[in-house]
Amino acid sequence: MAGIPVLTVDGDGIARAWENSLIRLYEQGCDISTQYDKPDDPPSKDATMIITVDDPLAEPMIHRDIPGGFEDLQEYVMEVCDGIKDHCVRNPDDPEDTRWEYTYHQRLFAYTVPSHDEPIDQIETICQQLAETSYTRRAQAVTWKVWEDSDCYDPACLQSLWCRVIEDAGTPLLNMNIRFRSNDAYKAAFMNMFALVQLQRRIAARVSELTGSDIKLGRYCHVADSYHIYGSNMDEFQSRFLGALESRDFAGRTMRYVDVKDFMEEARPMILKKAQSMEA
Repeated sequence: MAGIPVLTVDGDGIARAWENSLIRLYEQGCDISTQYDKPDDPPSKDATMIITVDDPLAEPMIHRDIPGGFEDLQEYVMEVCDGIKDHCVRNPDDPEDTRWEYTYHQRLFAYTVPSHDEPIDQIETICQQLAETSYTRRAQAVTWKVWEDSDCYDPACLQSLWCRVIEDAGTPLLNMNIRFRSNDAYKAAFMNMFALVQLQRRIAARVSELTGSDIKLGRYCHVADSYHIYGSNMDEFQSRFLGALESRDFAGRTMRYVDVKDFMEEARPMILKKAQSMEA
């Protein structure tokens, strides 16, 4: 193939699919520089990646080679799904404000447009659309703000999510597609996938509430235009991730979410307090 490789992988659950994506990326991705490289950094490994997770809730859900620990994973879920750090977003009209450019939660649940008085809850809109017409092709949410993101320092990586409900053997299944323009495959993608599957669960629960039907989760599809392992992380990736492939079986490289869920949930008050203490 000429140009950037387009790679596809799948897996029965998140942990397997993510692991498969890293192996395929390392073996078949191209070498390319990034805007964040230091002078001595080697090139990144990069590809356009399509990852399909057949059953997003299949155990084991958690891969042990994630950045941080279980509390960090829970914190990220709360950031994406609950908006615990929305108060850290900068005022775009204040050039002196150096806080965050965005949070995914704010863009999805309270998307603002200069000509529109009220923020738009795109996730609730998706749920209402699916409740009215389960097979609609219009149930999507976007994050990109062309009037802000085209020239900001750190524009949103997640670009859109799209949902549709179909029946399989009489069971309605919520399928979700996610698209990233840029996705750090080794240091971010697993946490992205895990949190967005939690959002998929919430959408399914809300559509169930609106329709009176029990909506289950269908497949999750994660598309990244640039799916990359930074050259600066390559030594760690080779020694830690690839080393684990040789020294441990899949069960030893993963963990069941059900076994750590209570611990993660118990950490919610502490995580919320920590987020609230961040500079507003």
